Amino acid sequence: MEENKLPPSDDNQKEQPTGSESTPPKPDGAQTPEASKSTDVSPPAPMHESSDKITSVEEVLSDVDKNFDDKANNPYAYRAKVDVTLVQEAHLKVASELKKIIVGQDELIELLMVSVFCGGHCLLEGLPGIAKTLTAKSLASAIDTPFSRIQFTPDLMPTDVSGTTVFNLKDSAFHFKKGPIFSSIILIDEINRAPAKTQASLMEVMEEKQLTYDGVTYPMMYPFFVIATQNPIEQEGTYTLPEAQLDRFLFRVKLGYPGLDDEKRILELFEQDFFMQKTQSIVKVTTPDEIKTCQDLIQKVYVKPELLTYIASIIHNTRNNGDLYLGASPRASLAIMRTSKAIAAMRGRDFVTPDDIQMVCAPILNHRIILSHEREMEGTTAEDVIKEILSSIEVPR
Repeated sequence: MEENKLPPSDDNQKEQPTGSESTPPKPDGAQTPEASKSTDVSPPAPMHESSDKITSVEEVLSDVDKNFDDKANNPYAYRAKVDVTLVQEAHLKVASELKKIIVGQDELIELLMVSVFCGGHCLLEGLPGIAKTLTAKSLASAIDTPFSRIQFTPDLMPTDVSGTTVFNLKDSAFHFKKGPIFSSIILIDEINRAPAKTQASLMEVMEEKQLTYDGVTYPMMYPFFVIATQNPIEQEGTYTLPEAQLDRFLFRVKLGYPGLDDEKRILELFEQDFFMQKTQSIVKVTTPDEIKTCQDLIQKVYVKPELLTYIASIIHNTRNNGDLYLGASPRASLAIMRTSKAIAAMRGRDFVTPDDIQMVCAPILNHRIILSHEREMEGTTAEDVIKEILSSIEVPR
């Protein structure tokens, strides 16, 4: 039997294949649904407006990128990676050269490289004969920079360090003759042997890397790095460094005697080299320009806000600690932040971890804090108090 075919009704014509709102007929010149798809979440422009006012995909993505990179408004803004391979390679090359003749001083070598990368200075405290001078000379040779050595004595004058004006008979005029401080890497032997007025000649040059004499300012060459030594045992005929002078040093590294195995390696190394000719084997492996590039990369190493709070908490604890008579200054907190960035980059990371911060705390703070009289009489050291402070503060995760 033949089925009855009903004529199409108005209701059947209104049905749509999809469950969404009906789509009006497409006028001439309008975009197809596939062409009008975009990531824009704003309502579509009215159909009577011209098509050039419809936001393009490129414009939307551009706005998204701008808002996403806005760190002030978006805490999850994208952080670009920093390639610190150059820093890591420069450190390894210099360390490898120094370890040819320097035995058992791995921590010293690492901290010296951190000082160079951060533009700071280093105070070495240790007994004579543990390669302090040799390390400084070898470092200058590996970086291919001029080296200068100044032996501080009780009769040393400030002009013996900075320089003085000399009368020239040819033109009947005074000319400034630069002193030994005008070099790149300067070793100051027994800095506490000179009186306060001679030590004061280093205040400006160490902090601002310039020297003012007779109203004229002379900039230092790059890199400018001071390595000073002092003997902690022999105190006769010495002058204690004032706190302002100590604060100029980024690190104070306390050196000890080598262990049994290291002592044996030293003997084997120079068994047939009585005049230590091997110390002349250090070759240039980096340049000041490369050091400058490394510094620029280190500045970009990321420190998350929780770690900045961690650094501030450490310094704040030193100022409110019953075991300390004097706490650390803001210069110490800046030093911890900078050096922890350098440590991270030297280890191949573009971000700082709590371990980096804890590693540099002792050499940065041990000469910036003063123990209370009670703890000093008990034989407590600055390093002991620093360990207690680090253990009392919660480490960010």
